[in-house]
Amino acid sequence: MMRTHYAGEIDPAQCGDTVVVCGWVASRRDHGGVVFLDIRDVAGIVQVVIDPDATTGADPHGIRAEYVLRVEGVVRDRPDGTVNAELPTGAVEIAATAVEVLNAADPAPIPIDDRTEADEMLRLKYRYLDLRSGRLQSNLRLRAKLNTALRDALGSRGFLEVETPMLIASTPEGARDFVVPSRLAPGRCYALPQSPQLFKQLLMVGGIDRYYQIARCLRDEDPRADRQFEFTQLDAEMSFADAEDVMSVIGEVVGAAIEAVTGDAAPMIERLSWHEAMARFGSDKPDLRFGLELVDATEVFAATEFRAFQGAAVKALRVPGQGDLGRSRLDGLIERAKQLGAPGLVWMRVQQGGMLEAPVAKFLSEGEQVGLVDVTGATPGDLLLLAAGPRRMADHVLGAIRLDLGRPPVGEGGRRLAWIVDFPLFESIDDDGRPIPAHHPFTMPHPDDLELLEHGSGAELLDVRSLAYDLVLNGWELGSGSVRIHTAEVQARIFSVLGIEPEVARARFGFLLDAFRYGAPPHAGFAFGVDRLVALLAGEENIREVIAFPKTQSGADPLTGAPTPIEPAQLRELGLSITKSKQSGQSGRSGPLP
Repeated sequence: MMRTHYAGEIDPAQCGDTVVVCGWVASRRDHGGVVFLDIRDVAGIVQVVIDPDATTGADPHGIRAEYVLRVEGVVRDRPDGTVNAELPTGAVEIAATAVEVLNAADPAPIPIDDRTEADEMLRLKYRYLDLRSGRLQSNLRLRAKLNTALRDALGSRGFLEVETPMLIASTPEGARDFVVPSRLAPGRCYALPQSPQLFKQLLMVGGIDRYYQIARCLRDEDPRADRQFEFTQLDAEMSFADAEDVMSVIGEVVGAAIEAVTGDAAPMIERLSWHEAMARFGSDKPDLRFGLELVDATEVFAATEFRAFQGAAVKALRVPGQGDLGRSRLDGLIERAKQLGAPGLVWMRVQQGGMLEAPVAKFLSEGEQVGLVDVTGATPGDLLLLAAGPRRMADHVLGAIRLDLGRPPVGEGGRRLAWIVDFPLFESIDDDGRPIPAHHPFTMPHPDDLELLEHGSGAELLDVRSLAYDLVLNGWELGSGSVRIHTAEVQARIFSVLGIEPEVARARFGFLLDAFRYGAPPHAGFAFGVDRLVALLAGEENIREVIAFPKTQSGADPLTGAPTPIEPAQLRELGLSITKSKQSGQSGRSGPLP
Protein backbone atom coordinates (compact mmCIF):
# COMPACT_ATOMS: atom_id res chain seq x y z
CA MET A 1 0.00 0.00 0.00
CA MET A 2 1.14 3.56 -0.63
CA ARG A 3 0.99 4.34 3.10
CA THR A 4 1.00 2.31 6.28
CA HIS A 5 -0.46 4.92 8.65
CA TYR A 6 -2.37 8.18 8.67
CA ALA A 7 -0.29 11.16 9.79
CA GLY A 8 -2.68 12.16 12.54
CA GLU A 9 -2.63 8.66 14.08
CA ILE A 10 1.09 8.38 14.86
CA ASP A 11 1.61 7.98 18.63
CA PRO A 12 4.35 7.10 21.15
CA ALA A 13 3.43 3.41 21.07
CA GLN A 14 4.94 3.28 17.55
CA CYS A 15 8.34 4.65 18.55
CA GLY A 16 11.02 2.63 16.78
CA ASP A 17 8.64 1.49 14.03
CA THR A 18 9.15 2.32 10.37
CA VAL A 19 6.04 3.97 8.93
CA VAL A 20 4.94 5.48 5.64
CA VAL A 21 2.64 8.50 5.58
CA CYS A 22 1.22 10.51 2.67
CA GLY A 23 -0.18 14.02 2.68
CA TRP A 24 0.27 17.71 2.05
CA VAL A 25 2.97 19.96 3.49
CA ALA A 26 1.09 22.10 5.98
CA SER A 27 4.21 24.05 6.91
CA ARG A 28 7.96 23.94 6.34
CA ARG A 29 10.79 25.19 8.54
CA ASP A 30 14.27 25.16 7.04
CA HIS A 31 16.96 25.68 9.71
CA GLY A 32 19.79 25.62 7.22
CA GLY A 33 20.61 22.02 7.84
CA VAL A 34 17.68 20.28 9.46
CA VAL A 35 14.34 20.67 7.65
CA PHE A 36 11.06 20.26 9.54
CA LEU A 37 7.89 19.44 7.61
CA ASP A 38 4.38 19.25 9.05
CA ILE A 39 2.58 16.63 6.99
CA ARG A 40 -1.21 16.93 6.94
CA ASP A 41 -3.75 14.32 5.91
CA VAL A 42 -7.37 13.66 6.71
CA ALA A 43 -6.53 12.39 10.22
CA GLY A 44 -4.31 15.28 11.32
CA ILE A 45 -0.70 16.49 11.28
CA VAL A 46 2.62 14.89 12.17
CA GLN A 47 6.07 16.46 12.22
CA VAL A 48 8.69 15.01 9.85
CA VAL A 49 12.38 15.74 10.46
CA ILE A 50 14.88 15.52 7.61
CA ASP A 51 18.40 15.49 9.03
CA PRO A 52 21.17 17.09 6.91
CA ASP A 53 23.11 13.85 6.61
CA ALA A 54 20.08 11.74 5.67
CA THR A 55 19.74 10.47 2.11
CA THR A 56 16.03 10.78 1.46
CA GLY A 57 15.75 11.17 -2.30
CA ALA A 58 13.95 14.48 -2.84
CA ASP A 59 15.80 17.70 -2.05
CA PRO A 60 14.18 18.87 1.21
CA HIS A 61 15.23 22.49 0.59
CA GLY A 62 13.11 22.62 -2.57
CA ILE A 63 9.90 21.41 -0.94
CA ARG A 64 7.21 24.04 -0.42
CA ALA A 65 3.81 24.34 1.29
CA GLU A 66 1.03 22.14 -0.15
CA TYR A 67 3.43 19.84 -1.99
CA VAL A 68 2.06 16.30 -1.94
CA LEU A 69 4.57 13.91 -0.36
CA ARG A 70 5.11 10.28 0.50
CA VAL A 71 7.40 10.00 3.53
CA GLU A 72 9.00 6.88 4.96
CA GLY A 73 10.76 7.07 8.31
CA VAL A 74 11.16 5.95 11.88
CA VAL A 75 8.90 7.18 14.66
CA ARG A 76 10.79 8.64 17.63
CA ASP A 77 10.12 10.76 20.69
CA ARG A 78 10.60 14.48 20.28
CA PRO A 79 13.57 15.90 22.20
CA ASP A 80 12.90 17.41 25.61
CA GLY A 81 11.40 20.89 25.40
CA THR A 82 10.03 20.46 21.86
CA VAL A 83 6.80 18.60 22.61
CA ASN A 84 3.75 20.32 21.08
CA ALA A 85 0.87 19.77 23.49
CA GLU A 86 -1.61 21.28 21.00
CA LEU A 87 -1.17 18.38 18.56
CA PRO A 88 -2.37 14.82 19.24
CA THR A 89 0.90 13.71 17.62
CA GLY A 90 2.92 16.41 19.40
CA ALA A 91 5.01 13.99 21.50
CA VAL A 92 6.55 12.22 18.50
CA GLU A 93 8.09 12.91 15.12
CA ILE A 94 9.13 10.89 12.06
CA ALA A 95 12.82 10.83 11.19
CA ALA A 96 12.63 10.63 7.40
CA THR A 97 14.58 7.99 5.52
CA ALA A 98 12.84 8.51 2.14
CA VAL A 99 10.87 11.45 0.79
CA GLU A 100 9.03 11.31 -2.53
CA VAL A 101 7.35 14.33 -4.10
CA LEU A 102 4.11 12.98 -5.54
CA ASN A 103 3.08 16.37 -6.85
CA ALA A 104 4.37 19.92 -6.64
CA ALA A 105 2.04 22.83 -5.86
CA ASP A 106 1.84 26.49 -6.78
CA PRO A 107 1.53 28.96 -3.88
CA ALA A 108 -2.03 28.69 -2.55
CA PRO A 109 -4.23 31.73 -3.31
CA ILE A 110 -5.94 31.37 0.09
CA PRO A 111 -4.61 30.34 3.52
CA ILE A 112 -5.24 26.66 4.22
CA ASP A 113 -4.92 26.78 8.01
CA ASP A 114 -7.74 27.78 10.35
CA ARG A 115 -5.84 30.71 11.85
CA THR A 116 -6.57 33.14 9.01
CA GLU A 117 -9.98 33.79 7.45
CA ALA A 118 -9.85 34.42 3.71
CA ASP A 119 -12.31 36.52 1.73
CA GLU A 120 -15.47 34.47 1.26
CA MET A 121 -15.56 34.84 -2.52
CA LEU A 122 -12.00 33.54 -2.70
CA ARG A 123 -12.85 30.69 -0.34
CA LEU A 124 -15.71 29.63 -2.61
CA LYS A 125 -13.73 30.13 -5.83
CA TYR A 126 -10.98 27.87 -4.47
CA ARG A 127 -13.29 25.65 -2.46
CA TYR A 128 -11.19 22.56 -3.20
CA LEU A 129 -8.37 24.24 -1.26
CA ASP A 130 -10.68 25.54 1.45
CA LEU A 131 -11.86 21.97 2.01
CA ARG A 132 -8.35 21.05 3.21
CA SER A 133 -8.82 23.21 6.33
CA GLY A 134 -9.43 21.48 9.63
CA ARG A 135 -12.66 23.39 10.10
CA LEU A 136 -14.36 22.11 6.96
CA GLN A 137 -12.88 18.65 7.30
CA SER A 138 -14.39 18.42 10.78
CA ASN A 139 -17.75 19.82 9.66
CA LEU A 140 -18.13 17.42 6.74
CA ARG A 141 -17.17 14.44 8.89
CA LEU A 142 -19.72 15.51 11.47
CA ARG A 143 -22.28 15.72 8.68
CA ALA A 144 -21.50 12.22 7.46
CA LYS A 145 -21.67 10.87 10.99
CA LEU A 146 -25.06 12.54 11.48
CA ASN A 147 -26.45 11.02 8.27
CA THR A 148 -25.29 7.57 9.36
CA ALA A 149 -26.89 8.04 12.78
CA LEU A 150 -30.18 9.15 11.20
CA ARG A 151 -30.26 6.13 8.91
CA ASP A 152 -29.49 3.79 11.81
CA ALA A 153 -32.16 5.33 14.04
CA LEU A 154 -34.88 5.28 11.37
CA GLY A 155 -33.98 1.83 10.06
CA SER A 156 -34.21 0.38 13.56
CA ARG A 157 -37.72 1.82 13.85
CA GLY A 158 -39.06 0.15 10.73
CA PHE A 159 -38.60 2.96 8.21
CA LEU A 160 -37.80 2.09 4.60
CA GLU A 161 -35.47 4.35 2.61
CA VAL A 162 -37.06 5.16 -0.76
CA GLU A 163 -35.76 7.58 -3.41
CA THR A 164 -38.28 9.87 -5.11
CA PRO A 165 -37.96 11.60 -8.52
CA MET A 166 -35.91 14.72 -9.19
CA LEU A 167 -37.79 15.65 -12.39
CA ILE A 168 -41.43 16.29 -11.51
CA ALA A 169 -44.41 18.44 -12.47
CA SER A 170 -44.44 21.96 -11.06
CA THR A 171 -46.63 22.22 -7.96
CA PRO A 172 -46.96 25.29 -5.71
CA GLU A 173 -45.22 24.81 -2.37
CA GLY A 174 -44.71 28.39 -1.23
CA ALA A 175 -41.50 29.12 -3.19
CA ARG A 176 -40.56 29.37 -6.84
CA ASP A 177 -39.58 26.21 -8.66
CA PHE A 178 -36.36 25.65 -10.54
CA VAL A 179 -37.57 24.47 -13.94
CA VAL A 180 -35.90 22.20 -16.49
CA PRO A 181 -36.99 22.56 -20.13
CA SER A 182 -37.78 19.31 -21.90
CA ARG A 183 -36.01 18.54 -25.16
CA LEU A 184 -38.43 15.75 -26.07
CA ALA A 185 -41.50 17.88 -25.34
CA PRO A 186 -40.64 21.39 -26.60
CA GLY A 187 -42.41 24.15 -24.72
CA ARG A 188 -42.89 21.99 -21.62
CA CYS A 189 -40.81 21.88 -18.47
CA TYR A 190 -40.07 19.68 -15.52
CA ALA A 191 -39.61 21.18 -12.06
CA LEU A 192 -36.95 20.21 -9.57
CA PRO A 193 -38.56 19.13 -6.28
CA GLN A 194 -38.96 21.64 -3.47
CA SER A 195 -39.61 18.58 -1.30
CA PRO A 196 -40.78 14.98 -1.83
CA GLN A 197 -44.15 15.92 -0.23
CA LEU A 198 -46.59 14.53 -2.78
CA PHE A 199 -44.57 11.42 -3.57
CA LYS A 200 -44.19 10.43 0.05
CA GLN A 201 -47.96 10.70 0.45
CA LEU A 202 -48.33 8.44 -2.58
CA LEU A 203 -45.95 5.99 -0.92
CA MET A 204 -48.36 5.86 2.02
CA VAL A 205 -51.21 5.09 -0.39
CA GLY A 206 -48.94 2.40 -1.81
CA GLY A 207 -48.64 0.65 1.55
CA ILE A 208 -45.00 1.49 2.33
CA ASP A 209 -46.14 2.33 5.90
CA ARG A 210 -42.97 4.06 7.11
CA TYR A 211 -40.77 5.92 4.65
CA TYR A 212 -37.68 8.10 4.93
CA GLN A 213 -35.18 9.71 2.60
CA ILE A 214 -32.20 12.00 3.01
CA ALA A 215 -33.45 14.07 0.11
CA ARG A 216 -31.96 16.78 -2.06
CA CYS A 217 -34.43 19.65 -2.50
CA LEU A 218 -34.32 22.88 -4.50
CA ARG A 219 -36.16 26.17 -4.05
CA ASP A 220 -35.67 29.37 -6.01
CA GLU A 221 -35.71 31.70 -3.01
CA ASP A 222 -33.14 34.22 -1.82
CA PRO A 223 -30.20 32.54 -0.04
CA ARG A 224 -29.35 33.60 3.52
CA ALA A 225 -27.46 32.24 6.53
CA ASP A 226 -29.80 29.26 7.00
CA ARG A 227 -30.99 28.85 3.41
CA GLN A 228 -29.47 27.80 0.07
CA PHE A 229 -30.98 27.14 -3.36
CA GLU A 230 -30.24 23.44 -2.93
CA PHE A 231 -30.39 21.81 0.44
CA THR A 232 -30.70 18.44 2.13
CA GLN A 233 -33.55 17.39 4.35
CA LEU A 234 -34.43 14.30 6.33
CA ASP A 235 -37.88 13.45 5.02
CA ALA A 236 -40.18 10.95 6.77
CA GLU A 237 -43.80 9.79 6.62
CA MET A 238 -45.86 7.32 8.67
CA SER A 239 -49.17 5.58 7.91
CA PHE A 240 -51.82 5.05 10.57
CA ALA A 241 -50.15 7.73 12.66
CA ASP A 242 -51.17 11.01 14.25
CA ALA A 243 -49.19 14.05 15.34
CA GLU A 244 -48.19 12.49 18.66
CA ASP A 245 -46.83 9.40 16.91
CA VAL A 246 -44.67 11.44 14.56
CA MET A 247 -43.37 13.81 17.22
CA SER A 248 -42.49 10.87 19.45
CA VAL A 249 -40.55 9.01 16.75
CA ILE A 250 -38.83 12.07 15.26
CA GLY A 251 -37.91 13.28 18.74
CA GLU A 252 -36.24 9.93 19.43
CA VAL A 253 -34.45 9.94 16.08
CA VAL A 254 -33.11 13.48 16.42
CA GLY A 255 -32.07 12.81 20.01
CA ALA A 256 -30.26 9.60 19.03
CA ALA A 257 -28.47 11.40 16.18
CA ILE A 258 -27.36 14.29 18.41
CA GLU A 259 -26.06 11.85 21.02
CA ALA A 260 -24.24 9.76 18.41
CA VAL A 261 -22.53 12.80 16.90
CA THR A 262 -21.69 14.81 20.02
CA GLY A 263 -21.49 12.18 22.74
CA ASP A 264 -23.79 14.34 24.87
CA ALA A 265 -27.12 13.16 26.24
CA ALA A 266 -29.97 14.34 24.02
CA PRO A 267 -31.78 17.36 25.47
CA MET A 268 -35.38 17.06 26.60
CA ILE A 269 -37.81 18.36 23.99
CA GLU A 270 -40.13 21.01 25.39
CA ARG A 271 -43.52 21.83 23.92
CA LEU A 272 -45.21 25.19 23.32
CA SER A 273 -48.28 26.16 21.38
CA TRP A 274 -47.82 28.64 18.56
CA HIS A 275 -49.76 31.27 20.52
CA GLU A 276 -47.61 30.75 23.62
CA ALA A 277 -44.38 30.97 21.61
CA MET A 278 -45.48 34.20 19.95
CA ALA A 279 -46.75 35.72 23.21
CA ARG A 280 -43.62 34.90 25.25
CA PHE A 281 -40.85 35.12 22.66
CA GLY A 282 -42.30 36.96 19.67
CA SER A 283 -41.32 34.11 17.36
CA ASP A 284 -42.61 30.71 16.25
CA LYS A 285 -39.00 29.48 16.45
CA PRO A 286 -38.05 30.70 19.92
CA ASP A 287 -34.51 30.53 21.25
CA LEU A 288 -35.00 29.16 24.76
CA ARG A 289 -31.36 29.43 25.84
CA PHE A 290 -31.94 32.80 27.50
CA GLY A 291 -34.72 34.76 29.17
CA LEU A 292 -35.92 38.22 28.14
CA GLU A 293 -39.50 37.05 27.69
CA LEU A 294 -42.16 39.38 26.34
CA VAL A 295 -44.86 40.57 28.72
CA ASP A 296 -48.41 41.58 27.82
CA ALA A 297 -49.02 45.05 29.26
CA THR A 298 -52.27 45.71 27.38
CA GLU A 299 -54.43 45.69 30.52
CA VAL A 300 -52.12 48.14 32.28
CA PHE A 301 -52.93 50.73 29.60
CA ALA A 302 -56.56 49.76 29.00
CA ALA A 303 -57.76 53.28 29.96
CA THR A 304 -54.64 55.24 29.03
CA GLU A 305 -54.77 58.71 27.57
CA PHE A 306 -51.42 58.20 25.86
CA ARG A 307 -52.43 57.74 22.23
CA ALA A 308 -49.44 55.58 21.27
CA PHE A 309 -50.62 52.93 23.75
CA GLN A 310 -54.25 52.92 22.63
CA GLY A 311 -53.70 50.21 20.03
CA ALA A 312 -54.87 46.63 20.04
CA ALA A 313 -51.96 45.46 22.22
CA VAL A 314 -49.04 46.79 24.25
CA LYS A 315 -46.12 44.38 24.69
CA ALA A 316 -43.12 44.99 26.94
CA LEU A 317 -39.61 43.59 27.14
CA ARG A 318 -37.64 43.88 30.37
CA VAL A 319 -33.85 44.04 29.91
CA PRO A 320 -32.29 43.50 33.35
CA GLY A 321 -29.48 45.86 34.36
CA GLN A 322 -29.46 47.80 31.08
CA GLY A 323 -31.07 50.99 32.35
CA ASP A 324 -27.84 52.89 31.67
CA LEU A 325 -27.87 52.05 27.97
CA GLY A 326 -26.65 55.08 26.03
CA ARG A 327 -28.93 57.30 23.99
CA SER A 328 -27.26 56.40 20.70
CA ARG A 329 -27.92 52.70 21.35
CA LEU A 330 -31.52 53.46 22.30
CA ASP A 331 -31.97 55.46 19.11
CA GLY A 332 -30.59 52.47 17.24
CA LEU A 333 -33.21 50.20 18.84
CA ILE A 334 -35.95 52.64 17.82
CA GLU A 335 -34.68 52.61 14.23
CA ARG A 336 -34.52 48.81 14.33
CA ALA A 337 -38.16 48.68 15.45
CA LYS A 338 -39.18 50.90 12.55
CA GLN A 339 -37.33 48.66 10.10
CA LEU A 340 -39.31 45.73 11.50
CA GLY A 341 -42.62 47.48 10.80
CA ALA A 342 -43.42 49.30 14.05
CA PRO A 343 -44.28 53.01 14.13
CA GLY A 344 -41.71 53.36 16.90
CA LEU A 345 -40.41 51.95 20.16
CA VAL A 346 -40.82 53.36 23.67
CA TRP A 347 -38.00 52.98 26.19
CA MET A 348 -38.12 53.56 29.93
CA ARG A 349 -35.49 53.38 32.66
CA VAL A 350 -36.57 52.04 36.05
CA GLN A 351 -35.48 54.35 38.87
CA GLN A 352 -35.19 53.85 42.63
CA GLY A 353 -38.67 53.66 44.11
CA GLY A 354 -40.04 52.03 40.99
CA MET A 355 -40.72 55.22 39.06
CA LEU A 356 -39.87 55.50 35.37
CA GLU A 357 -37.56 57.85 33.52
CA ALA A 358 -38.49 58.30 29.87
CA PRO A 359 -39.50 60.99 27.40
CA VAL A 360 -43.08 59.65 27.56
CA ALA A 361 -43.27 59.27 31.36
CA LYS A 362 -45.12 62.57 31.71
CA PHE A 363 -47.98 61.14 29.61
CA LEU A 364 -48.46 58.15 31.91
CA SER A 365 -50.35 58.14 35.18
CA GLU A 366 -48.66 57.00 38.36
CA GLY A 367 -50.93 53.95 38.36
CA GLU A 368 -49.84 53.04 34.85
CA GLN A 369 -46.17 53.36 35.76
CA VAL A 370 -46.59 51.25 38.89
CA GLY A 371 -48.67 48.71 36.96
CA LEU A 372 -46.03 48.41 34.23
CA VAL A 373 -43.25 47.85 36.76
CA ASP A 374 -45.39 45.28 38.53
CA VAL A 375 -46.43 43.30 35.43
CA THR A 376 -42.86 43.15 34.08
CA GLY A 377 -41.24 42.41 37.44
CA ALA A 378 -38.79 45.25 36.77
CA THR A 379 -36.33 46.47 39.40
CA PRO A 380 -34.20 49.65 39.61
CA GLY A 381 -31.54 49.69 36.91
CA ASP A 382 -33.62 47.77 34.37
CA LEU A 383 -34.57 48.95 30.90
CA LEU A 384 -38.11 48.51 29.58
CA LEU A 385 -38.88 48.48 25.84
CA LEU A 386 -42.50 48.73 24.68
CA ALA A 387 -44.18 48.25 21.31
CA ALA A 388 -47.86 48.98 20.68
CA GLY A 389 -50.22 48.21 17.82
CA PRO A 390 -51.53 45.00 16.23
CA ARG A 391 -50.54 42.09 18.44
CA ARG A 392 -48.64 40.16 15.78
CA MET A 393 -46.62 43.23 14.87
CA ALA A 394 -45.76 44.04 18.50
CA ASP A 395 -44.74 40.43 19.16
CA HIS A 396 -42.63 40.29 16.00
CA VAL A 397 -40.80 43.56 16.73
CA LEU A 398 -39.96 42.82 20.34
CA GLY A 399 -39.12 39.22 19.48
CA ALA A 400 -36.48 40.37 16.99
CA ILE A 401 -35.07 42.95 19.42
CA ARG A 402 -34.97 40.28 22.12
CA LEU A 403 -32.64 38.26 19.86
CA ASP A 404 -30.53 41.32 19.07
CA LEU A 405 -29.97 42.00 22.77
CA GLY A 406 -29.61 38.54 24.25
CA ARG A 407 -29.00 35.75 21.78
CA PRO A 408 -25.81 33.75 22.52
CA PRO A 409 -23.52 32.60 19.71
CA VAL A 410 -24.61 29.38 17.99
CA GLY A 411 -22.11 27.17 19.79
CA GLU A 412 -22.79 28.50 23.30
CA GLY A 413 -25.54 28.22 25.88
CA GLY A 414 -26.32 24.52 25.49
CA ARG A 415 -29.07 22.98 23.35
CA ARG A 416 -32.78 23.69 23.80
CA LEU A 417 -35.20 21.74 21.63
CA ALA A 418 -38.90 22.52 21.42
CA TRP A 419 -41.95 21.33 19.52
CA ILE A 420 -44.20 24.20 18.44
CA VAL A 421 -47.78 22.97 17.93
CA ASP A 422 -51.27 24.26 17.10
CA PHE A 423 -50.15 26.51 14.26
CA PRO A 424 -52.82 28.58 12.50
CA LEU A 425 -53.95 26.89 9.29
CA PHE A 426 -53.85 30.27 7.53
CA GLU A 427 -51.31 33.03 8.07
CA SER A 428 -53.18 36.03 6.64
CA ILE A 429 -55.97 37.22 4.34
CA ASP A 430 -55.16 38.49 0.85
CA ASP A 431 -56.66 41.53 -0.88
CA ASP A 432 -59.47 39.38 -2.29
CA GLY A 433 -60.48 38.14 1.15
CA ARG A 434 -58.96 34.70 0.60
CA PRO A 435 -56.85 33.07 3.32
CA ILE A 436 -53.19 32.38 2.62
CA PRO A 437 -52.11 28.94 3.90
CA ALA A 438 -49.40 28.87 6.54
CA HIS A 439 -48.30 25.43 5.32
CA HIS A 440 -48.93 23.43 2.16
CA PRO A 441 -52.60 22.86 1.24
CA PHE A 442 -52.51 19.20 2.32
CA THR A 443 -52.27 19.99 6.05
CA MET A 444 -55.16 18.62 8.12
CA PRO A 445 -57.20 21.25 10.00
CA HIS A 446 -57.62 20.73 13.72
CA PRO A 447 -60.74 18.57 14.17
CA ASP A 448 -62.14 20.99 16.76
CA ASP A 449 -62.05 23.79 14.17
CA LEU A 450 -63.71 22.03 11.23
CA GLU A 451 -67.00 23.82 11.96
CA LEU A 452 -65.26 27.19 11.82
CA LEU A 453 -63.55 26.16 8.58
CA GLU A 454 -66.92 25.22 7.10
CA HIS A 455 -68.86 28.32 8.07
CA GLY A 456 -66.23 30.98 8.85
CA SER A 457 -65.13 33.70 6.46
CA GLY A 458 -62.54 36.45 6.22
CA ALA A 459 -60.56 37.11 9.39
CA GLU A 460 -62.51 34.42 11.26
CA LEU A 461 -60.57 31.80 9.32
CA LEU A 462 -57.34 32.97 10.96
CA ASP A 463 -58.53 31.24 14.15
CA VAL A 464 -58.60 27.82 12.45
CA ARG A 465 -55.77 25.70 13.81
CA SER A 466 -53.86 23.03 11.91
CA LEU A 467 -52.41 19.70 12.95
CA ALA A 468 -48.95 21.02 12.12
CA TYR A 469 -45.82 21.01 14.25
CA ASP A 470 -42.33 22.46 14.00
CA LEU A 471 -39.13 21.32 15.70
CA VAL A 472 -36.94 24.20 16.88
CA LEU A 473 -33.36 24.08 18.15
CA ASN A 474 -31.77 27.19 19.68
CA GLY A 475 -33.95 29.54 17.66
CA TRP A 476 -33.50 27.77 14.32
CA GLU A 477 -36.44 26.00 12.74
CA LEU A 478 -35.06 22.54 12.09
CA GLY A 479 -38.16 21.43 10.22
CA SER A 480 -41.90 21.09 9.95
CA GLY A 481 -44.48 18.38 9.76
CA SER A 482 -48.18 17.80 9.86
CA VAL A 483 -51.00 15.33 9.74
CA ARG A 484 -52.04 15.14 6.08
CA ILE A 485 -55.49 15.39 4.61
CA HIS A 486 -56.38 11.94 3.34
CA THR A 487 -60.07 12.33 2.43
CA ALA A 488 -61.41 13.92 -0.74
CA GLU A 489 -64.11 15.86 1.15
CA VAL A 490 -61.76 17.77 3.46
CA GLN A 491 -59.27 18.37 0.65
CA ALA A 492 -62.02 19.78 -1.56
CA ARG A 493 -63.10 22.13 1.24
CA ILE A 494 -59.53 23.43 1.68
CA PHE A 495 -59.17 24.03 -2.05
CA SER A 496 -62.50 25.87 -2.05
CA VAL A 497 -61.51 28.13 0.85
CA LEU A 498 -58.22 28.90 -0.87
CA GLY A 499 -60.05 29.81 -4.07
CA ILE A 500 -58.57 26.91 -6.06
CA GLU A 501 -61.19 25.91 -8.60
CA PRO A 502 -61.83 22.16 -9.09
CA GLU A 503 -60.41 22.16 -12.60
CA VAL A 504 -57.26 23.95 -11.38
CA ALA A 505 -56.90 21.52 -8.48
CA ARG A 506 -57.23 18.61 -10.88
CA ALA A 507 -54.66 20.08 -13.25
CA ARG A 508 -52.14 20.60 -10.44
CA PHE A 509 -52.83 17.70 -8.09
CA GLY A 510 -55.02 15.28 -10.04
CA PHE A 511 -52.63 12.35 -9.60
CA LEU A 512 -52.74 12.77 -5.79
CA LEU A 513 -56.50 13.30 -5.62
CA ASP A 514 -57.05 10.22 -7.76
CA ALA A 515 -54.82 8.18 -5.43
CA PHE A 516 -56.94 9.23 -2.45
CA ARG A 517 -59.95 7.55 -4.10
CA TYR A 518 -58.38 4.14 -3.71
CA GLY A 519 -58.05 3.85 0.04
CA ALA A 520 -55.55 6.34 1.43
CA PRO A 521 -54.62 5.55 5.05
CA PRO A 522 -54.43 8.31 7.67
CA HIS A 523 -50.85 9.51 7.56
CA ALA A 524 -48.54 12.16 8.93
CA GLY A 525 -44.94 13.14 8.44
CA PHE A 526 -42.08 15.46 9.05
CA ALA A 527 -38.98 16.88 7.36
CA PHE A 528 -36.04 18.80 8.79
CA GLY A 529 -32.99 20.47 7.31
CA VAL A 530 -29.85 18.39 7.67
CA ASP A 531 -27.71 21.43 6.81
CA ARG A 532 -29.22 23.41 9.69
CA LEU A 533 -28.80 20.63 12.25
CA VAL A 534 -25.18 20.07 11.25
CA ALA A 535 -24.46 23.81 11.45
CA LEU A 536 -25.93 24.03 14.94
CA LEU A 537 -24.00 20.99 16.17
CA ALA A 538 -20.79 22.34 14.59
CA GLY A 539 -21.28 25.80 16.10
CA GLU A 540 -21.51 27.50 12.70
CA GLU A 541 -23.60 30.60 12.07
CA ASN A 542 -24.00 29.88 8.35
CA ILE A 543 -24.93 26.60 6.65
CA ARG A 544 -22.39 27.35 3.90
CA GLU A 545 -19.74 26.13 6.34
CA VAL A 546 -21.20 22.62 6.46
CA ILE A 547 -21.88 22.23 2.71
CA ALA A 548 -19.04 21.05 0.50
CA PHE A 549 -19.84 23.30 -2.47
CA PRO A 550 -22.32 26.05 -1.51
CA LYS A 551 -23.53 29.12 -3.38
CA THR A 552 -22.97 32.74 -2.40
CA GLN A 553 -25.56 35.09 -0.91
CA SER A 554 -26.53 36.06 -4.48
CA GLY A 555 -26.86 32.44 -5.58
CA ALA A 556 -23.66 32.41 -7.63
CA ASP A 557 -21.04 29.66 -7.74
CA PRO A 558 -17.58 31.30 -7.96
CA LEU A 559 -15.98 27.88 -8.45
CA THR A 560 -17.72 26.90 -11.70
CA GLY A 561 -19.03 30.31 -12.74
CA ALA A 562 -22.68 29.19 -12.56
CA PRO A 563 -25.15 30.37 -13.58
CA THR A 564 -23.69 30.53 -17.08
CA PRO A 565 -25.14 31.43 -20.49
CA ILE A 566 -26.53 28.62 -22.65
CA GLU A 567 -25.23 28.11 -26.17
CA PRO A 568 -27.67 29.23 -28.93
CA ALA A 569 -27.73 25.73 -30.42
CA GLN A 570 -28.82 24.25 -27.11
CA LEU A 571 -31.51 26.90 -26.73
CA ARG A 572 -32.85 26.10 -30.19
CA GLU A 573 -32.92 22.41 -29.36
CA LEU A 574 -35.01 23.18 -26.29
CA GLY A 575 -37.29 25.62 -28.09
CA LEU A 576 -36.21 28.57 -25.94
CA SER A 577 -35.07 32.13 -26.47
CA ILE A 578 -33.49 34.57 -24.02
CA THR A 579 -34.84 38.08 -23.42
CA LYS A 580 -33.77 40.87 -21.07
CA SER A 581 -35.82 41.34 -17.90
CA LYS A 582 -37.43 44.79 -17.87
CA GLN A 583 -37.04 45.00 -14.09
CA SER A 584 -33.37 44.11 -13.75
CA GLY A 585 -31.99 44.26 -17.26
CA GLN A 586 -30.66 40.75 -16.74
CA SER A 587 -31.34 37.76 -18.90
CA GLY A 588 -34.56 35.90 -18.31
CA ARG A 589 -36.13 32.87 -19.95
CA SER A 590 -38.99 33.40 -22.36
CA GLY A 591 -41.53 30.96 -23.66
CA PRO A 592 -40.98 28.53 -26.52
CA LEU A 593 -40.13 29.80 -29.94
CA PRO A 594 -42.97 29.64 -32.49
